Amino acid sequence: MTSPPPTPPTSAPTTAPAPRATPPPSTPPVPLMELLARTDLGLRQIAGPREGVAIHWVHTSEMADPVPYLLGGEMLLTAGMHLAEVTGGAPALESYLDGYAARTVAAGAAALGFGIAPVHDTVPAALVAACDRHGLPLIEVPAGTPFTAVESAVWQAVTEARHRELTRLSEAQRALAAAAARPDPAAAVLRALARHVRGWTALLAPDGTEHGSSGPRPADAVRAAAGRLAQVVGGDGGGAGAREGAGGPSSATDALPGAQLSAYALTGRGPGRQALALVVAADPHDPPAHTIAGVAAVLLSLITGPAGDRGPAATGHASALVRLLVGARPAEVAPLLGAPLWTVVHAERRRETTGSAASLATALGTPLLAPEQETHPAATDAPPPGPALRALVPGDREITAQPGWTLGVSAPVPVEELPAADRHAATALRRALAQHAPLVRHRAPGLHGIASLVTADDARQHARALLAPLSDSPPLLDTLHNWLSLHGNWDRTAASLGIHRNTVRQRISRIATLLDTDLDDADVRMELWFALRALDRDAATHR
Repeated sequence: MTSPPPTPPTSAPTTAPAPRATPPPSTPPVPLMELLARTDLGLRQIAGPREGVAIHWVHTSEMADPVPYLLGGEMLLTAGMHLAEVTGGAPALESYLDGYAARTVAAGAAALGFGIAPVHDTVPAALVAACDRHGLPLIEVPAGTPFTAVESAVWQAVTEARHRELTRLSEAQRALAAAAARPDPAAAVLRALARHVRGWTALLAPDGTEHGSSGPRPADAVRAAAGRLAQVVGGDGGGAGAREGAGGPSSATDALPGAQLSAYALTGRGPGRQALALVVAADPHDPPAHTIAGVAAVLLSLITGPAGDRGPAATGHASALVRLLVGARPAEVAPLLGAPLWTVVHAERRRETTGSAASLATALGTPLLAPEQETHPAATDAPPPGPALRALVPGDREITAQPGWTLGVSAPVPVEELPAADRHAATALRRALAQHAPLVRHRAPGLHGIASLVTADDARQHARALLAPLSDSPPLLDTLHNWLSLHGNWDRTAASLGIHRNTVRQRISRIATLLDTDLDDADVRMELWFALRALDRDAATHR
């Protein structure tokens, strides 16, 4: 049941309040004109602006005040049922609809869709006038088009736009990595970046000196704003849109008519040293351009950073990263990393901690820390999410528990074996989380372990034959691996995999059926564990 509308005002309608500030939607926008062009929907715009209107999602409401239920960017759909509760004749209806349009605009809605039938045969003329007055696009939804069809069309368009966006990002990353391997890498990266952001790119010193540019030359106002941003990230000043880093803002943004400017500090700062800046001018309605520019900033930081400022170790790390980006194998870059052995650390932030990733990197004694990843609850048959943080630490450094973090630590290994160490660190982290321990280390078997009594080929063939019924189901293999490593504990296995304990029981029961064996038998468990470890070693060898 809808709540009654507020008493209509007796005075003339007032100007709509300013739209409320809302966080930018995470979904790609759908141009309203794209929906209007679909003949199967039969939508018709009858009021409000027609250019530059973008829809992010759809919401249906028959409430008099939709504001509490809108996030911004919606097409709000209504059949006008709430209008029946307005009394007082045409003047009262006009005042009510004026307030309704004003509140919808204030909520940040992108457009209003009014359904013809079952309540109204036409869109009320007073609503058309109110939407024109407040600048709200008004769309007539014909009787033959259900609201669910409009919603489905929007989400289909969003999905297609997201696919195009991801494809574009992937192509841009490949192009930038290839450009970084060319003879004049900085200029090549600038050209590739300008092409993929469809704008202007430049390397600027804090005093405005240009060290290279590409793309259409911008207007003088844009060029002047770019120089100011370069000074912000290259000097000691700050400003709106600046992201603070060690020693000052590491990035800054500015918006001008028709252009969104972003600047990134490329070289470290300190006494007597200023940062060179990458400045990008792109379409303000092109969010992927910012992501692409961020990738280019990382590459240009490695290319333009003075080797002497970073020291030989950091220079070697940068060279190794660039070579990996352009297709080198780990064994080829190993000499550039300096340390012969490396430890992989997986880390999860505890709820109570406020420590930053940078502070963890400092405590571990390494700059080689991957950024935090967005994690989502694991689906029933999906692998567990990755760690919040992943780090590489020289193998001769002692790794201890860190306040506010849960750590999984691999054994020190040469660079060629880092993929296997990464899996070992992941397993150790899952065990640490399941056991509520601050740190768990993966322990490699000794030289005289049972695995040393069987050749690698024999162990691999035996494992593949024994586990053949599970070969087409990675979730079952992963569940068996975790369940055995945690001594058959249901709760810890569920916590390790991020699934419900009943799902673990169902999977183990299914595994026992497929293997036609008794998983309560200690001898069976030992043989299965030997087989799983053989597959682990085989996978590590062929990475």
